[in-house]
Amino acid sequence: MPALKRAERDFEHIDTNGDGRLSPAEWMRRGNFEDLDTDGDGFLSLQEMSFIYRPRGKPGQLASPILPSGTPEIDPSYATDRVSKSAVSNTTFCAIDREACGLGFASGTTAALSLGLIPTGLGPRFPAAATCLGIDDYYALDYSFKRKTQVFHGGLDIPAPWDTPVLAVAAGTVVGRFQGNDTQRGVEVILRHSPEDTGLPFWVYTQYAHLAALPPQGLGQRVRMGEVIGQTGNTGLDGSGGNKGNRRPAVHFVAWFSPERQFADTGSSIVPVQGQWMDPHTMYRGKPPFESSKVAALPDAEKWVDIPVMFGNGATSPPSTRLIWPYACRKRQ
Repeated sequence: MPALKRAERDFEHIDTNGDGRLSPAEWMRRGNFEDLDTDGDGFLSLQEMSFIYRPRGKPGQLASPILPSGTPEIDPSYATDRVSKSAVSNTTFCAIDREACGLGFASGTTAALSLGLIPTGLGPRFPAAATCLGIDDYYALDYSFKRKTQVFHGGLDIPAPWDTPVLAVAAGTVVGRFQGNDTQRGVEVILRHSPEDTGLPFWVYTQYAHLAALPPQGLGQRVRMGEVIGQTGNTGLDGSGGNKGNRRPAVHFVAWFSPERQFADTGSSIVPVQGQWMDPHTMYRGKPPFESSKVAALPDAEKWVDIPVMFGNGATSPPSTRLIWPYACRKRQ
């Protein structure tokens, strides 16, 4: 779908009162409202909003950090913690891998709702000194307006110029890498992060989809926070029509969490044992509650989440963080 056509369709959906402009409330904490509002009138016009949909060529000033190379380290627990699909409950399987759920997509959506795929109202707040890529499609966005069946968005979509490096948001282990020729996710990589990797009291899995190509990191390989694990692309079937190549370039960024370290590789996805959906913003909050229903009940003042970031020179804000945004940010002049 051409960028302008998509922008017009999404603008019409977001503009709930039909006044031809988007208020901060209608923007729903997608982030970067002030940066997009170039005329400073407190609203977004179609022209201002459509900036995030425009193909912007090469990454340019949003360059990736250059981390020193090292000898690849293999995580031995990758082999011992991988279990058969039968070790995962049918509810969990259907909730996480909705496309492959044997009971049908509608049942997968029902299971996903029961395991946390519900809107939380959280949004990103980036450091004042940073210019970062923000969100267009937010967590658990209801896609009924552009799908034939009810379905909810399982993560955050962050548009970026073609081939912009995608970064590991924390140290972790590559547990999934899929070509995804016949999936909506396309080329994807999935990392597993231990409590020691993130400082969170459970195992976290992060998924990066629509990549341009599979990265060199193999299954079981450890990666560092900020390591490049792919380049931005638009791979995957278009959910509204089943076509390829219609998406704008973006990363589809997903997070799940589980009290268990085991996971199943179904051949097309990774399903954590006792896995639950998590708004990725919840991960960055770094404190309870973590369940989506409880997060959604937080007071409005707690719905903005301060996002830790990495800059192009490898420095982070804050310096001691174990988590970063999946794209490098640029320091403001």
